[in-house]
Amino acid sequence: MNKKVYIETMGCQMNKSDTERILGMLYHFGYEETSESKDADLLIVNTCSIRQLSADKAYSLVGVWGKWKNDERQKELQGKPFKEIKIAFCGCVAQQDKEKLLKRFPYVDLVFGTNNVYELPDLIKRINEGERVCATNETPKKFTDGEEEAKYEIKRAKSLNAWIPIMEGCNNFCTYCIVPFTRGRERSRKMSEIIAETRQAIKEGFKEITLLGQNVDSYGKNLEAENGIEPTLANLLRELNKIEGKFRIRFVTSYPTDISDDLIKAVKECDKVCEFFHIPMQSGNSKVLKEMNRRYNREQYGEIVKKIRETFEDVAITSDFIAGFPGETEEEFLDTMSAIDEFELDYSNTAAYSPRVKTKAAKWTDRFIDEDTKFERLARLNEKNREACLKSNEKCVGKTFEILVESYEDKDGKIILAGRAPNNKIVHFEGSKNLVGEFVNVKITGASTWHLRGEL
Repeated sequence: MNKKVYIETMGCQMNKSDTERILGMLYHFGYEETSESKDADLLIVNTCSIRQLSADKAYSLVGVWGKWKNDERQKELQGKPFKEIKIAFCGCVAQQDKEKLLKRFPYVDLVFGTNNVYELPDLIKRINEGERVCATNETPKKFTDGEEEAKYEIKRAKSLNAWIPIMEGCNNFCTYCIVPFTRGRERSRKMSEIIAETRQAIKEGFKEITLLGQNVDSYGKNLEAENGIEPTLANLLRELNKIEGKFRIRFVTSYPTDISDDLIKAVKECDKVCEFFHIPMQSGNSKVLKEMNRRYNREQYGEIVKKIRETFEDVAITSDFIAGFPGETEEEFLDTMSAIDEFELDYSNTAAYSPRVKTKAAKWTDRFIDEDTKFERLARLNEKNREACLKSNEKCVGKTFEILVESYEDKDGKIILAGRAPNNKIVHFEGSKNLVGEFVNVKITGASTWHLRGEL
């Protein structure tokens, strides 16, 4: 009988993609996925370290699993039937904390970092032989040898969207961000590998492809030309757009000043590429941006947004913002609030500043904003975001969009479908549940803060 594995995935889309690859490898070695953690022989938490809250959630979950493991151990000592449970930490917290996790959690069997995913078969063998293992190489192995990736299938989540990493890592070293320390420096996959994986995903029935990278616009900088084609994100989009079939292409996440004119041109000319840009600004104040080590100021960000909006009629531009960065004054925070209005941002991810080890800003303890002020600013920022979302959605009323239907709900005897427009806005409308997975034209008849309402 196959062993069962349960993976709790936290954080970004890159972690979701890693989980799909981990499941593919484990399936190859006799494990099957279970949605019930209590049924699993192998418990894995794929962690996020972007904020302390995310790490704390992982620690708490592993504590619960450790109690289960101890209960099974007691059954074994009493001569009762028992299950041998193995517990593993992976992802960015694993890459960050390394051996500390084995010391802190004596019931954890395996810690493996973001650069060690493709060593998993050997690591699982070692822990099943009784060894406790920490594998957190600083030198990335992923994306350097496509042959290793090709050995195993990808067990994608059951959905319409396939996450396809095209690059990993970041060279920017923003003063608040731990990504360069957990994901390493930027390195890209070959275009031919990405095209092959995309073809396979379309063959398997996926209707939307999302290209992933911590700094996706930097794609290809470490690669040489393939078949006379320079490896840039713009050219990759053009090549993927040539693949036959009805599907969409998205890409995240963009760094503002890395968005080239050629990339904007490629999005415009490729009919399968969605008119959607996620461009984290982080602060609306130029002084704070400089202290964050962001390579642009407020005016430059505005120029990029203007250029995109002048090119596309129904484009959506979303962003990220941090409230309470060390030393941020009330006036500087108000610049962030006004940036959402000035640049007509359609939606923003928001968070209170959270100090991360190894980052420069974490050492500025004398400039830390008190918790009450920080979260009061976050509350105002969230309210501003809600206002911006509603204002953005109201502009869509009366327009018709092609919607990819993702799900349905039986509500008061009516089938209410939910789908996504090219600009990533969620639309609810009445229809047949048989339309899930199909593209349909929907006229927008109403707007609320988080979604649009429409009719076929």
